[in-house]
Amino acid sequence: MIAKLRAALFLVLFYTLTVVMIFMAFPLLLGKQSAMWRQANRWARLHSFLSRHIIGIHSEWLGNKPDNIFTEDRVYLVVAKHESMFETLELVRFLGHPAIILKKELVDLPLFGRLLKAHGSIPVDRSRSAVALRRMLRLAGDAQKQGRSLLLFPEGTRVAHGDAPAIRAGFYGLYKMLNLPVVPIALDSGLLWGSGLNKKAGTVHFQAGDVIPAGLPRKEAEACVHAAINSLNNAIEKPSKQLS
Repeated sequence: MIAKLRAALFLVLFYTLTVVMIFMAFPLLLGKQSAMWRQANRWARLHSFLSRHIIGIHSEWLGNKPDNIFTEDRVYLVVAKHESMFETLELVRFLGHPAIILKKELVDLPLFGRLLKAHGSIPVDRSRSAVALRRMLRLAGDAQKQGRSLLLFPEGTRVAHGDAPAIRAGFYGLYKMLNLPVVPIALDSGLLWGSGLNKKAGTVHFQAGDVIPAGLPRKEAEACVHAAINSLNNAIEKPSKQLS
């Protein structure tokens, strides 16, 4: 019962403050895009703060830490496991200002969708039309020129912890076109962060796999990504002293 009350308080505070931050962000549309990047990072930090201090969910990186990987002079195609909303905002916080590749329905939302576009998020149109594909690739190329890493959830949707669906075809098209090295990220947020009030205290683990070089054949690239992002599928929730 206490855990559900904490989750309810988190949801009320987070979404109320999110509405405030959305309206605060609209004047930033008149300025440089970097101002929108900073506002998105504030939102991600707010989410992390409330998650830690209300629900009791912390983040821990196993092995190589993000500061050692995601520096300003390196651009990657970052591909991550997707088990909850939690990692979406945590990865924004860790990566700084990535261009997020997400479903078009989010970009079409009133108000919030306008801010996503201004941030430089890249919509995926599932109609698979040639025009939509060219637009996605153009936006991804623009982000690369700005020195921004791109964040993609290659399974295409959220999955339950332990599930390992095949990598969607769109990953390889983007990988081939951008010719960028890939940083795969495994995580286990699904153990703690469920839908609605189903959230409990603990540590969400993140793990960056070895960098996958650009230019690999399709089967090899997809196999490397699939293995790396699923490397924590058998993780067991445990207490940790190394928190961030």
